[in-house]
Amino acid sequence: MRIGMAFGDVRGPAPVPEITRQIQEAAAGGVGSAWVTHGVGWDALTTLAVAGPAAPGVELGTAVVPFPQRHPLVLAKQALTVQAAVGNRLTLGIGAGIARMVSTMYGLPTDRPARRMREYLEVLRPLLRGEVVEHHGETYTAVGSLDLPGTEAPSVLLAALGPAMLKVAGELADGTITWMTGPQTLSKHVVPSITHAAGGRNPRVVAGVGVCLTSAEDAVRARFAEQFALAGQVPEYRAMLDREGAAGPADVLVVGDETSIAKQLDRFRDAGATDLMLAPIGTPDEQARTAEFLLAAERRRSGTAVAPGRGM
Repeated sequence: MRIGMAFGDVRGPAPVPEITRQIQEAAAGGVGSAWVTHGVGWDALTTLAVAGPAAPGVELGTAVVPFPQRHPLVLAKQALTVQAAVGNRLTLGIGAGIARMVSTMYGLPTDRPARRMREYLEVLRPLLRGEVVEHHGETYTAVGSLDLPGTEAPSVLLAALGPAMLKVAGELADGTITWMTGPQTLSKHVVPSITHAAGGRNPRVVAGVGVCLTSAEDAVRARFAEQFALAGQVPEYRAMLDREGAAGPADVLVVGDETSIAKQLDRFRDAGATDLMLAPIGTPDEQARTAEFLLAAERRRSGTAVAPGRGM
């Protein structure tokens, strides 16, 4: 199981230079991948174009860019531009977005999300490969091609939770990225569904997990429950919490001391996750302490000796 770390909105507001510093120090500390989350703050792709060059050798991913607001020609051009900026290290994570936000903020349709995603990927992936596209479909029209020298088509992961979207992810993407999804739901629902849809391929399953190293577990969970209360009411996440038997987002948070956290993370590996996207949460001090612990644990696991940074 590969270990990555999350940056950006999920960890709270921070200026781009600070996010760049966090990613740079995490890379120096031995993290294998850096994922910038995309919420109501900074644009994830643009942030990676700025921060990515400061972290050579590390996979850079978006988790995740909502597709409804970006025509596939626009997203393909932006993704390949980022590829050029970061030396072809981008993994493009995309998703349908939270339906309530997409409809309220942008006035865009949110019906048939899996059908729209299927058609979107049928257009996006050839464009990323530099192929000519002439598509006149049910939900998209796209005519054109992109010739951006020195760029390679990025791997594409899909935020998929429900059965229909997991089927699309298995058939047309390289895997999935989850958030607020516990190990029981991964092992019984996400992993078998996407693996079946992928046929003979081995899809990537990147499990996003909030983590906090602390001796005040109850207080941390209470704060997280308050901060992410609205997310727990979103139908897309609520369905996954119900599958897990969780009352709210705080119940799928990984919290505790060093030994407890290690055991909890092992459950995601046993559930079939190929990657962890670890998001240190809490106060700046809690995040720094958690990040240093996670990086030290990863260095021990991989047998590398890298001096820790000032805290990610």
